Amino acid sequence: MKFERVLVVGAGQMGGGIAQVVATSGRHVLLYDTFPGATERGLVAIRRSLERLAGKGGPDPATVLSRITPVDVLHAADLMIEAIVEDRAAKEALFQEADDVLPLRSILASNTSSIPIASLAAVTSRPDRVIGMHFFNPVPVMKLVEVVRAAHTSDETAAAVVGLARDLGKVPAQAHDFPGFVSNRILMPFINEAAYAVMDGVAEPEAIDTIAKLGFAHPMGPLALADLIGLDTCVAIMEVLRDGLGNPKYAPCPLLGQYVAAGRLGRKTGRGFYEY
Repeated sequence: MKFERVLVVGAGQMGGGIAQVVATSGRHVLLYDTFPGATERGLVAIRRSLERLAGKGGPDPATVLSRITPVDVLHAADLMIEAIVEDRAAKEALFQEADDVLPLRSILASNTSSIPIASLAAVTSRPDRVIGMHFFNPVPVMKLVEVVRAAHTSDETAAAVVGLARDLGKVPAQAHDFPGFVSNRILMPFINEAAYAVMDGVAEPEAIDTIAKLGFAHPMGPLALADLIGLDTCVAIMEVLRDGLGNPKYAPCPLLGQYVAAGRLGRKTGRGFYEY
């Protein structure tokens, strides 16, 4: 499949980034979000990102933006990439609606970082054409796309999505449909343990992140990364891991829960482990 027309659902940080890279590849993007003003804010963020990249030899912002059309309902497309809130019920409702709107030949992909693809496929009439396409933040910069196959995902669907990822300048890596897939099954316990180190008074966040960066050669410490991802998202993923794998070792650190309850979600609210 050529995926000439792509519907991106969710105009936030991830959805906006996905829309940007798809449009940069020369494809037409339909950008949809149910929250009032979200699409407009997403387009502003995309413009700023493109302008920064243009200063480094990137594509012309006006040309890329001309390929992105905001829409207020779901539309037919060759591919849907969902990037809404990390909530299973919300995603299942969207996939059910998309199954009714998009042609049966279309592929339905999710940018979920932890929710089983099988649960999304199960609410559609095309489980063979449902797949995970997990991008990483910031999407225009990060090269990896985790391609997640559920039990019924066809070889044709997987090959088409892997090919698209490469067309977008990304490096696809395939994984099977387990809670957290590969990336978050490894990453989230690391972040969670760093949060425990703060809670237990082992060290301050700055020291923990410095040790991770210099000791493990990581570009960013786990606590700064948690703030970038969003502490609420981290908690949601840990809960999926705990429930899906049936192991209490994946339960989110109480400190993460306390910060989320207090509205300290990270960069998006101006305060998490750090202030912004």
